[in-house]
Amino acid sequence: MSAGTRVGIVLVSHSAAVAVAVAELARGLAGGGDLAPVLPAGGTPDGGLGTSSELIRSAAEAAERGAGVAILVDLGSAVLTVKALLAEGDELPGNSRLVDAPFVEGAVAALVTASAGGDLDAVAAAASEAYAYRKD
Repeated sequence: MSAGTRVGIVLVSHSAAVAVAVAELARGLAGGGDLAPVLPAGGTPDGGLGTSSELIRSAAEAAERGAGVAILVDLGSAVLTVKALLAEGDELPGNSRLVDAPFVEGAVAALVTASAGGDLDAVAAAASEAYAYRKD
């Protein structure tokens, strides 16, 4: 898979600062170099807390490089917003997928896998597997 057709990643948080920080953390931990696109979609357009269909749609369009878009979310209503966009059928780029994964660890695993050329299934699996990371 060429760099131009990598899976894109969108990080949806109720907070713009959290989405940006997790994207920056993932980029830093992924080792730099030629990384897959990872874009934050946090908060509301006026800078408040919440989720925005408009910001999610815009980030997904910017992240899409021909191999699909993995969308990771932080909390409940973000899940509902992404599910509603996916149900519409034409609101997000084709081959966009909501990924059930921990937000921070999943973002790092998704970016590493996407940057290595993994397809959407591999990216989603790597992000989801982050649930098994033990911290004890």
